[in-house]
Amino acid sequence: MKIKIIIATHKETILPKNNKVYIPLHVGSMGKERIDGYYRDDIGDNISYKNPYYCELTGLYWAWKNLDCDYLGLVHYRRYFSNLKSNKKEKDIDLLILSEENIRLLLNFNDVIVPKKRNYYIETLYSHYKNTFNKEHLDLSREILLEIFPEYIPDFDKVMKKRSGYMFNMFIMNKILSDQYCEWLFSILDRLYERIDLTGYTDFEARLFGRVSEILFNVWLEHHCLKVKSVPFIYIGKIDWVRKVSSFLLSKFFGVKYKRSF
Repeated sequence: MKIKIIIATHKETILPKNNKVYIPLHVGSMGKERIDGYYRDDIGDNISYKNPYYCELTGLYWAWKNLDCDYLGLVHYRRYFSNLKSNKKEKDIDLLILSEENIRLLLNFNDVIVPKKRNYYIETLYSHYKNTFNKEHLDLSREILLEIFPEYIPDFDKVMKKRSGYMFNMFIMNKILSDQYCEWLFSILDRLYERIDLTGYTDFEARLFGRVSEILFNVWLEHHCLKVKSVPFIYIGKIDWVRKVSSFLLSKFFGVKYKRSF
């Protein structure tokens, strides 16, 4: 069982010692200086130039097209699946994140490993996106689904009404499954990319395709009868909870859109 989990990052960062499983991938690397020891997403079949819009998905595309493995995973330099018995006060990243041993154990009994669901409580996935970004992105995604994958429409509509979902574009699954998912996902996103006029969008707003894909991942999971295991995730670094919560409430009750990441 050959497992490869790409760590999507745009800069040099602290890395796990287990480089057999966890591999650092410099996303949006086209035209950038090489980082020693890091893979690049501008080698081979790639869409590195789309990184300002697709975020970590340019790394997923690269792994789909170029990485040889039995199981593929995606995490971020600031977000990892948490080790099942980790102490959050621990400083050693290798003791914090999901170990190879636990990954193999979970994959023996499950099809997909995902992060613990994010709950919005007073929002549905659709209303949260509408209040924080632009609902046109989801409406156009539904139109595209209707055109090329109409069998997913009931799943899309069901997911839009949910108040929680698997976010952050994080997963670990069989490479055959991930290939199927990527074929489906990028077929939708590439059409969406052609239909949305990004004129006037800020750099933050233009990264919409990475956000839409978080919701589409839930649609794909809803459609397939897979055994899914949710695992807690850990954030490496500090979270500005005051800004995060206040921005969520301002978007919900006053229609103030998100202007930056937290």
